[in-house]
Amino acid sequence: MADSYNFVKSTKLKLKGEKSSHKKHKKKKRKRERDADSAGPSLDEQRQDQELHGGWWSVENFDQIKNNIAVELGNSSYVMATDTGLFTLGAPHADGEGPDPTEQLTAIVVSETKIALKSGYGKYLGVNSEGVVIGRADAIGPREQWEPVFQEGKMALLAGNSCFVSCNDSGDIVATTKTAGEGEMVKIRTNIERVKKQKVDVPDEEKGSLKEAEVNYVKKFQSFQDRRLRINPDDRSKLKKAKEKGTLHESLLDRREKMKADRYCK
Repeated sequence: MADSYNFVKSTKLKLKGEKSSHKKHKKKKRKRERDADSAGPSLDEQRQDQELHGGWWSVENFDQIKNNIAVELGNSSYVMATDTGLFTLGAPHADGEGPDPTEQLTAIVVSETKIALKSGYGKYLGVNSEGVVIGRADAIGPREQWEPVFQEGKMALLAGNSCFVSCNDSGDIVATTKTAGEGEMVKIRTNIERVKKQKVDVPDEEKGSLKEAEVNYVKKFQSFQDRRLRINPDDRSKLKKAKEKGTLHESLLDRREKMKADRYCK
């Protein structure tokens, strides 16, 4: 899917009469800019964005797409259902306004990567043979499944015909292009309560790679009679599963016990 997701490379606009500059940017500055982009919006920016859109916030991953949503194409303009079963792009909303009822959809998860969308008219959204997005189906088939694609802080919506959603010159919502440029960038917004991330306390010894974690615990608990570290030479593949299950500390203890050099091991 990543091969299909080719973004249009943006360039700086050159205004009339503006002198071009050939000064090279420092590597450190470029790195800071890349780090800032990858970090995503700050908490204050997220709150401000949510307020500007009437309490509707932009999802950042697949797990956040559920229940009541709206698809934003452009600035504060949403995909809108019509009573004919077709879809168009609604008028831009003022600051503080959320999507209208006809611009709200219900998202149903159908797999680990795909969702189905139901309009306010009780019909599932799909795509016809011409690539036009329609909402006339009573059941979910292959053409009624949609894949949200996330990359580099941006998002596009892949239809059942393997094309990305956009708005054509007539104002119709279509899926007719195999690649995702700026015209195919969307935001899925939802007004459900944002789930706060629970902070997981990780011991200082377990920060870093599994190898570093084992060395840290050996340094902490080993009896240094001959001033030599005794690391278990066995394969560490089981440690990864133990970390996922939350039993890493016990597994490391078992590995140290085999070396008979730990003051907490029998």
